[in-house]
Amino acid sequence: MLTSFEYGSAKLSEAGEAMDFRVKDSSRIRRFPSPQDGLRAMAERAPQAEALAASWVGIFRPLATRVYSLRRRIATITVAVITGLLFVHVMFGVNGMIVYKQKRLEYKSLQKRIALEQKENDLYAQRIQGLQTDEKAIEKEAREQLRYLRPGEYVYVPSVAATPTPPANRSAKK
Repeated sequence: MLTSFEYGSAKLSEAGEAMDFRVKDSSRIRRFPSPQDGLRAMAERAPQAEALAASWVGIFRPLATRVYSLRRRIATITVAVITGLLFVHVMFGVNGMIVYKQKRLEYKSLQKRIALEQKENDLYAQRIQGLQTDEKAIEKEAREQLRYLRPGEYVYVPSVAATPTPPANRSAKK
């Protein structure tokens, strides 16, 4: 909240404190240079810039002429290196030739497995169809799995042969 304001002296009083907005030290204010000052400074430093450019030309001209004379060799070497890197990437990269061959072998083995599973499914489908329609197949399954008999029939079960016990030590095998 403003309590008092003096326009002529640029003082503002707020809550009992006086604030002064006048500029006290104008030397700290930066002034923008004029375009003429910039041109004058550039003209004064032109000989130094020319001397610096001449020294750089003296340093880099032999290097530039050497590079220019070897440009075909440099281009050939660059193309060879890029070709080598591309070859390595194609052969051993994420989707390279080696990974492609592994995936192709895996694909072939999965195709074989699918074919075997399909044959097994066809056999089961035939067996189910037979059990649903063929009376002899139903009777055969009932006799084998459930041990059903007709009146007056007997089932003969062979006795289980006793398995020989292994020798106590290895020297008995020899």
